Amino acid sequence: MNQHDLKHEFPELEEKIHELKISNNHFKKLFDEYHDANKEIHRIESRAEATTDEVLTALRKQRLHLKDELYSMLTAN
Repeated sequence: MNQHDLKHEFPELEEKIHELKISNNHFKKLFDEYHDANKEIHRIESRAEATTDEVLTALRKQRLHLKDELYSMLTAN
């Protein structure tokens, strides 16, 4: 199973992730949504939870959208 948590996705930004989780409520909300979607995908991929391909695809798209948004916030000056 691939690691998709933000620390593995952006190891060079780990410190910035921590800072923004503490100082930016919007970032924290998006971070939590990303974490929840990632956990749900992991449960489905590990067969701990059954669902349709459509639900899994939608969750993956949501995770990707959140990751893009979080990355934009992490790299903004």
